[in-house]
Amino acid sequence: MKLVIVGGVAGGATAAARARRLDEHAQIVLFERGEYISFANCGLPYYVGGAIRERSSLLVTTAEAFAARYRVEVRTLSEVRAIDRAGKSILVRSALTGEEYPEPYDKLILSPGAEPVKPPVPGLDREGVFTLRTIPDADRINAWIDAEKPSSAVVAGGGFIGLEMAENLVRRGIRTTILEKLGQVLPPLDPEMASLVHRALRRNGVRLELGDGLASVEGEGSGLVAITGKGARLACGMVVMSVGIKPENALAKEAGLALCDRGHIRVNAAMRTSDRDIYAVGDAVCVQDFVLGVPTATALAGPANKQARIAADNAAGKASVYRGTLGTAVVKVFDLAAASTGASEKTLKEADVPYLASYTHSGSHASYYPGAQTLAIKLLFSPGDGRILGSQIVGGEGVDKRIDVIATAIRARMRVSDLEELDLAYAPPYSSAKDPVNIAGFVAGNILKGDMEYIGWEDLPGLSGNHVVIDLREGWEIEATGTVPGAVNIPLRELRERLGELDRSKTYIVYCAVGLRGYLAHRILAQNGFASKNLGGGYTTYEASTDRP
Repeated sequence: MKLVIVGGVAGGATAAARARRLDEHAQIVLFERGEYISFANCGLPYYVGGAIRERSSLLVTTAEAFAARYRVEVRTLSEVRAIDRAGKSILVRSALTGEEYPEPYDKLILSPGAEPVKPPVPGLDREGVFTLRTIPDADRINAWIDAEKPSSAVVAGGGFIGLEMAENLVRRGIRTTILEKLGQVLPPLDPEMASLVHRALRRNGVRLELGDGLASVEGEGSGLVAITGKGARLACGMVVMSVGIKPENALAKEAGLALCDRGHIRVNAAMRTSDRDIYAVGDAVCVQDFVLGVPTATALAGPANKQARIAADNAAGKASVYRGTLGTAVVKVFDLAAASTGASEKTLKEADVPYLASYTHSGSHASYYPGAQTLAIKLLFSPGDGRILGSQIVGGEGVDKRIDVIATAIRARMRVSDLEELDLAYAPPYSSAKDPVNIAGFVAGNILKGDMEYIGWEDLPGLSGNHVVIDLREGWEIEATGTVPGAVNIPLRELRERLGELDRSKTYIVYCAVGLRGYLAHRILAQNGFASKNLGGGYTTYEASTDRP
């Protein structure tokens, strides 16, 4: 059997290695149009920032080492130009010689990846405007910073790469502005969770221009000016485009392979395309969303690796299936981490899927052990059986651990009641006796069982005159942070004694800092015949969500 693989990095190189382990006698040929078959493109921003000092550290393996270990014929600087499905061959062009030649195959795996979106914005061809996708891209950015020593930069786009680039440009001493067309950074997060990231960015000196996109780039003296759609002029020494990626689908499209709505290559659970002898993996394909069951695309290294193994299995005759993606992801934003898995509230609304949400703010480890940091956890779950649908976590250390636990729970189709019962490791430096994941389960369970009624921060402006908002915090807390407009202050410790001041015809919206005292107040009010609801996430979530400096 002759297996031909188009593209390296996470998808192609993994597929080649897996195929060799399954079939020692197969002929395996890997084509890569670039110089490197396997490099850590997720590490590129940190190489620019200097956290990764050695360029060689980005190379997972070299073509020579890979070929020697796996007996795979590796042809770098070789671009595949076309697929002849009827003749079962590809057309290859060598960048070194310009020669074009056919290469036959029995099975073909496509791992073409994705390319940065380059919108029709005038001035993107100017010197000092960059994208970051490959090692040569990083080399060009570093060379520009070393030679031109820009004092300021504009990053167009507030996704994962945009935030990582902003942090690492700041690390290089460059004042940085993020220009994002949406009203928030990190689109996978819901707005109130992204607002916590906004604060971290501003706290570290990053300027945010939200709800405004890049319209053009002009020259001004020795520098550049990024002109926004609203007409703002942002003088800078460099521009980094990070407005998203699109699938490299030209080969598949021209070969007549079926595509999804957004241009990704359509594959089944075996990673097989509409041609039974051609498979596809990675950023270029659409797969099934594990929670919603609809086609989706996930440009992440983890899913690409898993898909590559499955494609290689099936190409080698070993039945294997890909059961969908959760899109689990985490990003470092200075001293903060932001992570998500499964469905967001936005995607659930778009899919018209019923859901409930809970918010908790827990310490990363025992409060009496020094250095505990807050983890804000949003949990989304089914109002019927409590099945976990998705989660987002923003906070300090331990974000990655908790999002992985919840991702595992979603994959196992667990319910919020299962989170309550998880037996997780505890020692004061690492967690609490009730881990933040347990706490999220307890709160969600209280909502599901009717022990607590929640109201979201976004619902406060629309409340009728029959609602009264009670701030349960102490006076010194209110003086330090402010309060919800119109709220009445009744500290929790005084609530039982002041029930006589309340009107049983009213509905009381209670809140504290993060929700615990709100829950206690709700239980007191409910058991004394008052209608009440607890503000989800307390004032911490409300304040961050309504913060629009």
